[in-house]
Amino acid sequence: MNIKTLILIIINSLIALVIALLSFSSYQQFSNVLNDRILLQLNSIKTLKQNQIEHLLKSEWERFETAEWTFSNIDTSQLKLPDSIKNSNGIYDLTAYNRAKKTTIGFISSSKRGRKIKILDYNKIKKILLERTGMGDSGESYLVGEDFRMRSQSRFYPNKIPYSLTVKTKGVTNAFKEINGRGVFKDYRGIEVYSVYSLIKVGNLKMVILSEIDVDEVTIPLKELRQRLIVLTLAIFLLAVMLSLFLTRIITNPIKNMQKSLRIMAEGDYNQTNEFIKNSKEIKEMFDALASLKASLQGAVKFSDDIGKMNLHSDFKPKSSNDLLGKSLLAMRDKLIEFRNNEENSRLLSKKMLVNGMENERRRLSKELHDGIGPYLTSLKHYIENRVTNEEKKAEMKKIVDETISEIRLMSNDLMPASIDDFGIGVTLTNFIENLQKSTTVTITYEDLTQQENSNITNHQAINLFRISQELINNSLKHAKANNIRITLSEFDEFISLFYFDDGIGFDINTVKLGLGIINIKERVEICNGTITINATPGNTTFEIELPIEL
Repeated sequence: MNIKTLILIIINSLIALVIALLSFSSYQQFSNVLNDRILLQLNSIKTLKQNQIEHLLKSEWERFETAEWTFSNIDTSQLKLPDSIKNSNGIYDLTAYNRAKKTTIGFISSSKRGRKIKILDYNKIKKILLERTGMGDSGESYLVGEDFRMRSQSRFYPNKIPYSLTVKTKGVTNAFKEINGRGVFKDYRGIEVYSVYSLIKVGNLKMVILSEIDVDEVTIPLKELRQRLIVLTLAIFLLAVMLSLFLTRIITNPIKNMQKSLRIMAEGDYNQTNEFIKNSKEIKEMFDALASLKASLQGAVKFSDDIGKMNLHSDFKPKSSNDLLGKSLLAMRDKLIEFRNNEENSRLLSKKMLVNGMENERRRLSKELHDGIGPYLTSLKHYIENRVTNEEKKAEMKKIVDETISEIRLMSNDLMPASIDDFGIGVTLTNFIENLQKSTTVTITYEDLTQQENSNITNHQAINLFRISQELINNSLKHAKANNIRITLSEFDEFISLFYFDDGIGFDINTVKLGLGIINIKERVEICNGTITINATPGNTTFEIELPIEL
């Protein structure tokens, strides 16, 4: 898309948007003003008729009270009143007691002098309500009783008794809640109307008066205005299109000349700026620059994504020495590498300290058992041999003490074999496996290829290799159902190798939940900066562990 088309689209879109907004705003404002005027007019009509009805009722009541004659000869065949109303005083809506359900408003006065009853002439109310000044063709005012039935003649249903029309609209419901208001909603005919409503409350009489007019009649001017606005909008838009075509020529020609001149200058020719004007395309160089920027940003974004995924070995090169973004990303990667290395070193150091602390505590406990309790038991054995005269008891006591000494030695050896400090890992594993072979039917073969003299295996590595071997043998005996175990410990110039094999059932390293045993083995290999390879196939489970020689 060239710049001329783009400017045409932008200008005409803006013009269309402005025209649409102005038209809509004008239409909406006119609509709001019309709504307010109609509701205000209806409210004035309703208020006037409400005042006239209330004045009529009050004046008729005053005349009724001051009259001397008794008026009790009502037609009981058409109007049958309950005693509760007959014996009361006030103005009542008696329509419900009229057998013909004609609108009946009565005045009742009961006293020691007698009872007076008078029915208000309905035509007086009808005359007030049917006054149509300012109501248009569809407007009307009417009354609704507490039973939500109409009490005045509907101008739309002149042949129906008002009582037969149910009016339970929003306005009637609100009015009986003593909420006076106005709004637009459906009337008793199901037609949208502008409506104002309020409660007439005189004595015991409660009725709602409503003044309404159809929305369709009121909105006729709005529809005409809308059609005029549409025609006017189209005319203005067409005029705007023609003007924009003229303006784009004025705007785009200088931009074209500027673009062509910039390209010639970019090629190094600052004199022949007009020579290639007809041979170039619009804003091509700007798009080339944009494509270059896009490619640069794509590389930066990809590199940022790799950094976010902690792929810190991703290849990235800044576009130039001025590429601050690229330099910043490289600096951030280097900082993350440094942070991760420091974090890894701290984690390994913490694990090493934890394991060393645990092994030191084992060493201390082993020494306490061997050097502390051991001599006491030996002294006890000498005491029994020299002081106990009963040979049977002496033999029994010596047996118990010997078993206790043996158990203490085993516990001390399990905590920290004394031979590991004196003779190294090779001899220690040999003794451990020989003692273990006595209590199991599994064949355990151990091959010691370490250097007995001048060994480079540190005490720290020796302890961890011993614990790893213990854990592997324990797992094979408990879980693998193995018949044969083979262990080879080799020492080379640059690394130490521990090879472990059993012919047990194996396990799936991808699905099995690795217990604390395997986790401890991996952690001990890790703190020794070693590597571990696990093959757990049935009948051929192997662990290959290599630890670097610490110089």
